[in-house]
Amino acid sequence: MIPGPFELVRATSVEDAIAALVEHGDDAKILAGGHSLLPLMKLRLAMPAYLVDISGIPGMSYVRVDGDEVAIGAGTRHHELEKDAVAAAEVPLLPYTASQVGDPQVRHRGTIGGTVAHSDPASDLPTALLALGGDVVVQGPEGRRTIPLTEFWLGFFETALAEDELIVEIRVPRTGSAGWAYEKFTRRANDWPIVAAAAVDGRVALANMAGSVVRATATEEALARGASIAEAAALADEGTSPGADMHADQEYRRHLARLLTRRALERAAGAASAAA
Repeated sequence: MIPGPFELVRATSVEDAIAALVEHGDDAKILAGGHSLLPLMKLRLAMPAYLVDISGIPGMSYVRVDGDEVAIGAGTRHHELEKDAVAAAEVPLLPYTASQVGDPQVRHRGTIGGTVAHSDPASDLPTALLALGGDVVVQGPEGRRTIPLTEFWLGFFETALAEDELIVEIRVPRTGSAGWAYEKFTRRANDWPIVAAAAVDGRVALANMAGSVVRATATEEALARGASIAEAAALADEGTSPGADMHADQEYRRHLARLLTRRALERAAGAASAAA
C-alpha cells in the first residue's frame, strides 16, 4: 500500500513544530519514529496533507532524575530507554518493557512520545507508564501544561492532546527497589500483546482490555485491603471492556487478564523480597 500525497515539514525546534501545527490544523500530523503513523497512512486510515518531522529537533531525547521523578524526553527511542543506566536504576520497569516492544528495527526508530500519543490499547510502554503513574508534559501555542497519565488516554487512538500541542516529556515517580513485573501474551514474540499486565508497587495496568490501556482498579483496591495476590488477581478484569477479534474473544481476554495479573504480582512480590 502507498500513502496518499503529503508535504514534509522539517521542524528545527519545538516552537517550529507547534507553529506548523497551528498553521495547518487538522491537515497536519507529527512524525517522530513513524512506526505508528505510517502504517495507518499506507492503509489510507490517515491521510494528512502535512507531516511535521520532529526527529531532527535537538534535545528531545534524554532520561534524567529530577527530584522524586524521572524525566524522559518525548524523542527518546525505545532502544535508548532499554539501555539507559538511569532508567535501569530508578524505574526498571520501563527499560524492561521497552525491550519487549516489537523487534530491533521498531525499537531503534519508535519513540516514547510517539507511542504515548498514538493511544493504542495494545501498546507495551503505555501500559507500564500507566502502572507507574506520573504525567505527560505537552507544549502548545500558550505554553506548557501537565496532564496526568490517568487522564491522558481517552479511548482508541484518542488522547487529551490538543491538535496544536506536542508531547515534550513524560515524568514518572522513581521506584528504585520496589517490586515490578511486566507480563504479556502474544502469538509471536514481536506481536502486539493480546493482553498484557504491568505491576509495580501495588498498582496494575492492563493492555487490550478496553479502548485504551486501563488500571485494574478492583485488583488494586483488593491489595490495599490486604487481599492475597490470588484473590486480588481474580478481580483484574472487573470494570474492563475487552474486544473480540481473530486472536481472542472477550472471555479469553478476561481469563488472560486474571492470569497475567497474578503472574505479574507474584513476580513483583518476589523481586521486592529479593531487594529487601
